[in-house]
Amino acid sequence: MAALTPTVLPDAGAPAARPGRPRRVRVWRGVVLLVAALYFLTPLLTSFVFTVNDPMRGFTLDAYLEIFSAEGFVQSLLLSLGLAVATIVVVLALTLPAMLAVRLSAPRLRPVMEVVCTLPLVVPPITFVAGISTVLRWGPDYLATTPFYQTIIAVQNPAFPAVLVIAYVVLALPFVYRALDAGLGAMDVRTLVEAARNCGASWPHVMLRVIIPNLRTGLASASFLTLALVLGEYTVARLLGYQPFPVWIVTISGSNAAMSVAVSIFSLLFAWLLLLILSTAGNRQRSGS
Repeated sequence: MAALTPTVLPDAGAPAARPGRPRRVRVWRGVVLLVAALYFLTPLLTSFVFTVNDPMRGFTLDAYLEIFSAEGFVQSLLLSLGLAVATIVVVLALTLPAMLAVRLSAPRLRPVMEVVCTLPLVVPPITFVAGISTVLRWGPDYLATTPFYQTIIAVQNPAFPAVLVIAYVVLALPFVYRALDAGLGAMDVRTLVEAARNCGASWPHVMLRVIIPNLRTGLASASFLTLALVLGEYTVARLLGYQPFPVWIVTISGSNAAMSVAVSIFSLLFAWLLLLILSTAGNRQRSGS
């Protein structure tokens, strides 16, 4: 009789062996990351070399030192930051409750809401600005005897043009909708709302203590996109005659090319810093909850 060979059973507690990734996939991933890094970093490096290389004096940082003392720098930067904050607050306050209402009460209207929210992507900015300019021109004449006359004058205040906030809200609407829709799709909104309401929570309490904490990622993404849009938008502000930060950069480019490029690099790094701060704050709140 043949000797019986004992069968060795695998240890149940031992981790299962995972198949290693093909080396070819790892190589191609590194190649793609390297090409992407070169694509984004090469223009920045060449722009930086242009700003610090003076043909007469050699290496100098005068272009960056002159930024903070340039006329209109602080005012335009603060105006853009104020417009960005106001735009983020308004677009989230309008979009989030509407999306929740559609998801909870009228799910058949979701395709309609999606079309309406993404419609600004189809309208060219120049056409959008032409419509706003037309309304601002005939508004004071036709509304002179109505209470809306002071309103249409107030939204054009150069110190804080609320008309730009209205325009930026419309332009940011598609990006905010997509970010919030992805966040709401990752959570069971109906169950959370019904549980909170059955426990006696009011609708403001449900919004502030239930929905928003579970939607931090979507809210952060929507805020990132809106901030980047406001800090980089030029067409609407320029054609309406206002001077936020992007318009100021183009304005000074004719008089000092090196400083204009230095300001562009500074604005890009500043935007990245703001996004990093917001992302870090969101991650700390998520880990603490």
